[in-house]
Amino acid sequence: MNKEEIINFCLELANTYEDYPFPDDMESVTMKHRENNKWFALIMNVKGSLYLNIKTDPDYSDLLRKTYDYIIPAYHMNKQHWNTIIISEKCDRKLVEELIEQSYDLTKK
Repeated sequence: MNKEEIINFCLELANTYEDYPFPDDMESVTMKHRENNKWFALIMNVKGSLYLNIKTDPDYSDLLRKTYDYIIPAYHMNKQHWNTIIISEKCDRKLVEELIEQSYDLTKK
């Protein structure tokens, strides 16, 4: 997946929009719910790599990190509730989509 594919997938979820909340950074984008304005995904470029931060159930976070070397504690966010997926060709697209959907569900309220 690339940045545009991630954004498009997120926009297919009900009542979502993309936002560029950092005035000095027009590359980073948050994907948000229209109803509560909470973000469920943060897409950014870190040291030349595409990072995707998503919210996960804390009980599942550790398992993901131990199973997939491209999933790490969240970059610049709460590491108990958020993970970073380092997007590359070795990422399982289906897993990335499932984790985006889970993050979407966890941040609805």
